[in-house]
Amino acid sequence: MMTMTTTRRRTTTITMTMMMMMMTLMMMITTMTTITMLLVIVTVMLLLLLLTMLLLMMRWRRRSRTRTRTRATTTTTTTTTMMMMMMMMMMMMTMMMTMMMTMMMMMMMMMMMMMMMMMMMMMMMMMMMMMMMMMMMMMI
Repeated sequence: MMTMTTTRRRTTTITMTMMMMMMTLMMMITTMTTITMLLVIVTVMLLLLLLTMLLLMMRWRRRSRTRTRTRATTTTTTTTTMMMMMMMMMMMMTMMMTMMMTMMMMMMMMMMMMMMMMMMMMMMMMMMMMMMMMMMMMMI
């Protein structure tokens, strides 16, 4: 049973990674501009996070100096956990953003396709009308 569970977990992780890779590939193929924009946003967010973390660490250190050593250790652990949580949140946010962007792009592509189809239909109709008119004129 244990082996089965481990294998399942491994397979799930692999599939997830594959899905992520596929998503990234799709993004690359679909829109380059959006990718650049997202990358810029992510980098900025990460930088901000790092700055905030540094500030927090400094504050904790200052506080720990005044307080006991045990408390300092606890604070450090809490900060690390906070960092981990923040990183996870950021990853989730980025994923959501990418998903949203992909959805938006897909919608836009669909809209464009529909518009093109409509235009083609209109052109065909116009051509048919013109042909009909020409035929009528010829008949007369």
